[in-house]
Amino acid sequence: MRYLTCLAILSVATSTSWAEPARQLTTAEYVNRMKAGWIGQMVGVGWGFPTEFKFNGRIIPADQMPKWEPATVNQFQQDDLYVEMTFLATLEEHGLDCSIRQAGIDLANSRYPLWHANRFGRENLRRGIAPPASGHPQFTQHSDDIDYQIEADYSGLIAPGMPQVAIDLGDKFGRLMNYGDGVYGGQFVAGMYCEAFFEQDIHRIIEAGLACIPAESQYAEMVRDVVAWHAEDPDDWQATWHKVEAKYHNNPEYSHGLCCGHGGEDHFSIDVKLNGAYILIGMLYGDRDPDQTIIISTRCGQDSDCNPSNAAGILFTTIGYDKLPERFTSALDTQTKFAHTKYDFPKLCEVCETLAIQAVEQSGGKVEEIGGKRTMVIPHQPPKPSKLVASRQAEPTEKLRFTAEEMAQIEVRE
Repeated sequence: MRYLTCLAILSVATSTSWAEPARQLTTAEYVNRMKAGWIGQMVGVGWGFPTEFKFNGRIIPADQMPKWEPATVNQFQQDDLYVEMTFLATLEEHGLDCSIRQAGIDLANSRYPLWHANRFGRENLRRGIAPPASGHPQFTQHSDDIDYQIEADYSGLIAPGMPQVAIDLGDKFGRLMNYGDGVYGGQFVAGMYCEAFFEQDIHRIIEAGLACIPAESQYAEMVRDVVAWHAEDPDDWQATWHKVEAKYHNNPEYSHGLCCGHGGEDHFSIDVKLNGAYILIGMLYGDRDPDQTIIISTRCGQDSDCNPSNAAGILFTTIGYDKLPERFTSALDTQTKFAHTKYDFPKLCEVCETLAIQAVEQSGGKVEEIGGKRTMVIPHQPPKPSKLVASRQAEPTEKLRFTAEEMAQIEVRE
């Protein structure tokens, strides 16, 4: 009896006094870092855009890297940005607890051009295949494409210190078009954003993202590989790039063969693991330098605007808008709306702040005055990764259908 009593006391102590304390973040500092995260995305995608898919399976020569111009920040026509804003609009209108089916209806009603997983997922939705079947390998050959990884930034930017919120959003929006590693890539990126509000060390930020995805997944294996290869060659990013190519581009056991075959120089790949590795190479070898982070991630090739966009978004979040080099903010247009959205830059940031406060409160935290400053009190939230699945050995799924009432809400049909 005494032994059991001691165990009970230990259990209580572990769950209370020994629990990790809540984090605090003033709303002003949240906005400062969240704004920087969006600027990082805009800078990365704009700077790398002229090279997108022009260098596949080969490194971009240094003399072919575009030059930065301050006005390049104004990326209002980029699908890398406006697709994730569709998800924000759904959350703004229907709340953080909106259903995956409502998320699917809203994406189905979007009218902008799409490619790869986004395109085929939306086509499935418009044909009445309801999510998550819309992103299942049984109904699309693009489930391991990069798409949700490109778009997941929003989920980390509205979930500072709340990785479970970002994971759950990935299971809702990522599965509209992706499956397995295709979803995990986005959850990994989002988890890094969640930590970037509080952490400066790139390795710790990567560890936080890694904790958000199944450890047995190939995506997680890729993350561990790149970190280890960086440790082996900390001053030579091209050495790590070649190791990545050998395993994640040329090896059919790891390369994405669903829609675009396997490896080789000049061979196009939209694989989420390969391009995710390029994000990490930029972050690790960039060593917190904004320019080098973007340049290295871009020079890795393939989807060479999306990858520096993710890398810069995370890094810039650690820096904060007020500490960014002026060349990245001086020409920012705050009045033009992002294509296919109702958001200009100030409105975008306003919506993110509102959703972040909702996420804090729904996670058991609160917003209160501390030291005269409006402050988010964010409870410790250990992440619980999604279930382990893989596109090559996908679990069977039924062909889920939208109801007649739901189909009536879809204005565009395939």
